Amino acid sequence: MPSAATRRLPDRPPTRDEAVALLDATGGELDALLAAAAELRDAGKDRVVTYSRKVFIPLTNLCRDSCGYCTFVRRPGDPRARTLTPDDVLAIARAGAAAGCHEALFSLGDKPERRHPEHGAWLAARGYATTIDYLAAMCRLVLDETGLLPHANPGALSAADLALLRPTNVSMGMMLESTSERLLARGQAHWASPDKVPAVRLATLRAAGEQRVAFTTGILIGIGETLAERVDALLAIRDVHAEYGHIQEIIVQNFRAKPDIALHDWPEPDEVDMARTIAVARLLLGPAMNIQAPPNLTPGKYPLYLAAGANDWGGVSPVTIDHINPEAPWPEIVALEQATAAAGYMLRERLALYPEYARDRPEFIPESLRARVANLTDDDGLVPRRGGAPGVSPDSPFVSGVQGTIPGRGVGVSPHHPSSLEDQ
Repeated sequence: MPSAATRRLPDRPPTRDEAVALLDATGGELDALLAAAAELRDAGKDRVVTYSRKVFIPLTNLCRDSCGYCTFVRRPGDPRARTLTPDDVLAIARAGAAAGCHEALFSLGDKPERRHPEHGAWLAARGYATTIDYLAAMCRLVLDETGLLPHANPGALSAADLALLRPTNVSMGMMLESTSERLLARGQAHWASPDKVPAVRLATLRAAGEQRVAFTTGILIGIGETLAERVDALLAIRDVHAEYGHIQEIIVQNFRAKPDIALHDWPEPDEVDMARTIAVARLLLGPAMNIQAPPNLTPGKYPLYLAAGANDWGGVSPVTIDHINPEAPWPEIVALEQATAAAGYMLRERLALYPEYARDRPEFIPESLRARVANLTDDDGLVPRRGGAPGVSPDSPFVSGVQGTIPGRGVGVSPHHPSSLEDQ
């Protein structure tokens, strides 16, 4: 007999208690969960799976937070600490444009000037009061000089920050990660991380909705949250989206243990845990929501994640590594297309702005970017298909196999580049 959690799926969203139970489903109940989620996804997405061809610009890896799972952040004095100069930024962006990318993903630490006076001095010497001011200038530079569409992911943002960034960003993002207050305690994942306070993150989501910013968010699983707390984070996202309609994508991201993090010996979520979480996210958020599973964090599990209701692979770069998870290489786009097709789906390239917003919701596109978006998309709101791989020029450096020679691949700057914070 099916349980109460699966009896009526996918006819209605599960209740909170049912969703929690589904996150522990096994056997026939797990099969029913995945089938219901896949049915719902197919009804909303017509068996199309998307990805964004991006270049990753790690503007600074300084941060005021100390998350227990982060390998991106460095401190002043660390030879790996970097703040990119405008020349660095342009070199990486131009390499991305040459490789056929459309998205410039800016990732950076959260408000580093509030913890590190050296960084504040570096900004002030160049005429910037805050890291967000510098980010806005670099978004404008990339947009004007390369035509790539910026997508800024700088952490928690105020209403003023969002207003400053919106004119040059086709979309923005910030992972909610979790709504658990417990994770702020000493020894937990968000200890000594003021920007990971759930109320702060939720305020950013609401402020983005008020300003009609097409926004990406998501949850990070396996960082010490309970299954109920995992569901609560998804429900919090659903509530904000119900009010503003601006959440264009939910990422379900799995924690990865690394030797140089505080949580180095924590167990990683396995692929079944990921699949259950993707499926529950689909059932809670419905057929229209875009749900992403990063393909580089669990290689080879593409069919399972598609079976669980995912419909997007996120940003994939032919130029730069994943600076947040540098040990996890991006899949080749051609291989990703083949794996997607083998599961019965068509891979299509999108912008950093999802097709339903590009096609039907111009109020979520900054007026200055509407013509660019229209010129880059077809009637479906997707990047038009070209020869070779989906959305990839056959003579691009990626397809021709010379991506390793592109400036900007890897860290994006030389270890001895004068932009390093060793010189601050």
